[in-house]
Amino acid sequence: MGFEEIFPLLMFVVLFPALLSGFPVAFSLGGTAILFGVLGHWLDLFYLSDFEFVPSKVYGTISNFTLMAVPLFIFMGIMLEKSGIAEELLTAMELICCKVRGGIALSIVLVGALLAASTGIVGATVVTMSVLSLPTLLKRGYDKPLACGTIAASGTLGQILPPSIVLVLLGDMMNVDVGDLFIGAIFPGLILVALYMVYIFIFTILYPSAAPSATPEEITGKKEIRYARLLLSSLVPPVFLIALVLGSILFGVASPTEAASCGAVGALLLTILKGKFSFKILRSVSERTTTITAMVFTLLIGAQFFSVVFRGLSGDEIITDLIASLPTGKTVILFAVMVIMFLLGFVLDFIEICFIVVPIVSPILRSLGYNPLWLAILIAINLQTSFLTPPFGFSLFYLKGAAPPEVRTIDIYRGIIPFVIIQLISLFIVYLFPDVVTWLPSKFLQ
Repeated sequence: MGFEEIFPLLMFVVLFPALLSGFPVAFSLGGTAILFGVLGHWLDLFYLSDFEFVPSKVYGTISNFTLMAVPLFIFMGIMLEKSGIAEELLTAMELICCKVRGGIALSIVLVGALLAASTGIVGATVVTMSVLSLPTLLKRGYDKPLACGTIAASGTLGQILPPSIVLVLLGDMMNVDVGDLFIGAIFPGLILVALYMVYIFIFTILYPSAAPSATPEEITGKKEIRYARLLLSSLVPPVFLIALVLGSILFGVASPTEAASCGAVGALLLTILKGKFSFKILRSVSERTTTITAMVFTLLIGAQFFSVVFRGLSGDEIITDLIASLPTGKTVILFAVMVIMFLLGFVLDFIEICFIVVPIVSPILRSLGYNPLWLAILIAINLQTSFLTPPFGFSLFYLKGAAPPEVRTIDIYRGIIPFVIIQLISLFIVYLFPDVVTWLPSKFLQ
């Protein structure tokens, strides 16, 4: 390889140390791009006039109608966190599952799925369930790694079950309809939920002492429990919100962005009906929504700079030629890309991988004939593992921060290993059976 071919690849050599140093990702991307753009111009490898494309790309990103769903879904998730629905759901699900061995752990998975389908915010889900359930699990004598792994893994379901912010971002970056992605992610998400529950059920049968049973009185502290009222009051609100958001998309009533606005209003109304609303809460939710949204869009802008310079230096053509020259079939190429993404998840979070790697590998994989909808779901499941893989898995940080002092970091790491393996199994299932992703969208598109 000549210097012209090595030079664009050096962008990654400079970028990754900057990311690992803790410097803001958006500025690492933009700074690296500007540095290599200037150096490339000095070496006659890049024309500074190519930067003229950046303003139009940035404006196109900011004004993208699909990406307007991001702040709306974030607002919906944070507002639901304030409504207290999670606490009621956990109590109701624990009562339903309490007579089954490992019932509280199973209830956490179910609540994680319901919260994922109604909020999609991983951090809020993990912290909420850690605060509400982890002390209870430890008090009941549950195995610490099992308790920690269950909570951390259940919280990540928001990355695959719609409405998921990562699906919105992938849809925009891979030019795949977000509504189709939401529909296509339903079955893979449910498969993952089922695998979690099967693992917990089998583990607790093999090791009964790891998950002692609890009585309804132990869960609620009351001898007389009105099950019907509790179930209705806790299940109806999130189910209503799921039906409002996903139902409107599935039946073509609204686009994902329009459905997100309905969900945001629905979450606001539910918080009012629960008596938890105040202008102080509205201001807090709005501030957090603005902060997270600004972070996401600043990353997008930095990624646009990086992408323009990398392509201006012919980096995408070099990588395409490298992959095409490999004496392997397209299956091995897909496997190699998935392995690289999985390994990057140990040191980078899903947004960084999404913005840095996906724009480069997506055109290559699509040129090999892979269905873009199926490919996007595969990538989404793979990115989900980045929340659980140490040392930089966000769910691990959230859990450790909210866990009681007796929970050690090694307990958390031991607990997440089986769930990471389960996520990889679900990825393999989706790879072997593409219809798991494509069948449902094809029915709704007819």
